[in-house]
Amino acid sequence: MDEPYAPINCSDHDRLLACATLRQNVQLVLMLPDGETQVISGVIEDVYSSKGCEYLRLRDGPTIRLDAIRALDGNLLVGQS
Repeated sequence: MDEPYAPINCSDHDRLLACATLRQNVQLVLMLPDGETQVISGVIEDVYSSKGCEYLRLRDGPTIRLDAIRALDGNLLVGQS
């Protein structure tokens, strides 16, 4: 994503941190740069900030910018439609 980072809602951030703490398997719906969506599943290993953006890293999977996430376990993130 080359767009400026748009911080996610604090309650959604807390939900992601809770899933990481509990090592729960999650399903994420992501918005890809071309406007398509992708569903990806995995265990959140880490949620962190770097260079003004926030990310999560899935175990044995990709690192995802938090503002690309549209839904967590079937629930839309606040501010998403």
